[in-house]
Amino acid sequence: MNQRQTWLKGFTLAELLISLAILGVIATFTIPKILTAQQNSQNVAKAKEAAAMFSAAFQAYQQEHTLQTSFTAYELTPYLNYVSIDTSNSQIDAHVSNTSRTCSAATPCIRFHNGGAMWINASQTFGVLDAYHCVDLGFDPDGVLNAGFGDGPGKAIQFQLYANGQITTLGQVKPGTMDAWGTFPQNPSFDPSWFSW
Repeated sequence: MNQRQTWLKGFTLAELLISLAILGVIATFTIPKILTAQQNSQNVAKAKEAAAMFSAAFQAYQQEHTLQTSFTAYELTPYLNYVSIDTSNSQIDAHVSNTSRTCSAATPCIRFHNGGAMWINASQTFGVLDAYHCVDLGFDPDGVLNAGFGDGPGKAIQFQLYANGQITTLGQVKPGTMDAWGTFPQNPSFDPSWFSW
């Protein structure tokens, strides 16, 4: 009889409730981190896809055209796979040291199938064709304005496309990098925390 009673003994209601409470606390701290990590990895994939598209478009452009100092990133649009070119004055997020970018005729946003948007300046030129002159490309992974000033999960990342075909982020520019308006200091804090190569 004692053996049967020992075998039938289970958890009390209090023990089950305590176990569930412990699991609830663990889930409260773990699930948001998992969701953030998942969103960050999606953003990284979108950003790398956009950078690769622009790099491939630049190579295709050079096969058909002689590169000029007056080149602008807008000239790459025929070589890109995109949904639309937004010039509606809507806004998307800018890189960490800025708040927003406006999608206009002068600064159109290329909207991609993955939901992201690449902001370009249609009048920004290389100025000089060397390994240090670049044009700016600002990629917002969700294509809408939501993060405001500073770092955040929805912040855009700024890429620099060099006249020699290399592409890098604003935070990882080569020393001496410049565009038509001035030089860029290398500062890793310009890249959003979610991005990594």
